Amino acid sequence: MHKIMKNPGLGAILFVTLFVTLTCHPSVMLFAQKSVYADGRPSASKRIPCQDEGIVLRYGDGQDSCDVYGAREAVVYKDGDHYYLFYDGAGNDGWKSCLAISTDLRSWTKKGAILSLGAPDKNDSKSASSPWVIKAKDGWHMFYLGTPHTSPPPYRIPSFPYLTMKARAETISGPWIKDYNTTPFTAKPGTFYSVTASPGFIVKRGDEYLQFFSGAVQDSAWRVKRTLGIARTKDLNAAWTIDPKPIVPLEEQVENSSLYYEKKRGYWLLFTNHIGLDKKGEEYTDAIWVYWSKNLDKWDASHKAIVLDSLNCSWAKGAIGMPSVIQVGEKLALLYDAPGGSSTNHMHRNIGLAWLKLPIEIPE
Repeated sequence: MHKIMKNPGLGAILFVTLFVTLTCHPSVMLFAQKSVYADGRPSASKRIPCQDEGIVLRYGDGQDSCDVYGAREAVVYKDGDHYYLFYDGAGNDGWKSCLAISTDLRSWTKKGAILSLGAPDKNDSKSASSPWVIKAKDGWHMFYLGTPHTSPPPYRIPSFPYLTMKARAETISGPWIKDYNTTPFTAKPGTFYSVTASPGFIVKRGDEYLQFFSGAVQDSAWRVKRTLGIARTKDLNAAWTIDPKPIVPLEEQVENSSLYYEKKRGYWLLFTNHIGLDKKGEEYTDAIWVYWSKNLDKWDASHKAIVLDSLNCSWAKGAIGMPSVIQVGEKLALLYDAPGGSSTNHMHRNIGLAWLKLPIEIPE
């Protein structure tokens, strides 16, 4: 999720695309793409093959009109024989986390909203969305995005600050009970997370949990820069400690995280949204990128590639939203959202499915 900022002075985005076939492995073809953005933000020059399947969950028919204006921010987990998809439903009263269940990632049964909006004095009074969950010995823990600000009705698009809040449940399907007494972490002036400190993928390493959260800053001209940081804790019911520096520079303009560990080659793969510019100089999520590292604590901004964008998505040639990945046999499933066509709109989004072949060949 990101806040659209209008920057008419940035000018048009220039795309210079050069396709070069590189034979790094008999089953892999990599394409180098050079994209030059008008404001000079970094671009990715490599690609990892990804086969898009199309829309698997459409907005509009959720219980109690919970997704009447759109379904987005897909986050997928597997528990037992079922896949659980948490997604942001844009409903009549705001954006709330909704749940859908499937056995094959293609046919989903919607269960409606699992979080309600908070009271007027709470930080989730306008949105309770974009949750990430993890199972521990004492049950399931949820870290979700809360904000007291949105755009006007009917769409009620969440706006800064984006804050991380907590809920708990005995099972992944709920019921989820909010924990207002625990503040995992929050936006802090003077840091790389001054206007955004929203939740992300959680990894357990030994007795420590690492959460790859979204951070953002906004300057006096209303320009926003975005990146990812690491928050750490040994107690899911306590506050987290945030590393002082992000994993990649703010200039990378990325948000949201989903991690996969490639055991065969020993790489961590971090899938994330890239924020680009349209021809009017307005920002939108133009691609899903992946960064790779063999060390969870150290990431190199040059080690990245494009996974999904307008070139290989079958139905969306404009905005492509937040990724979530999960292994299915010899493939990696990637769920994402998009409005379809050339639209870059926040609303009227559906959720799509794409596939990456395993093991993933890291571009040299």
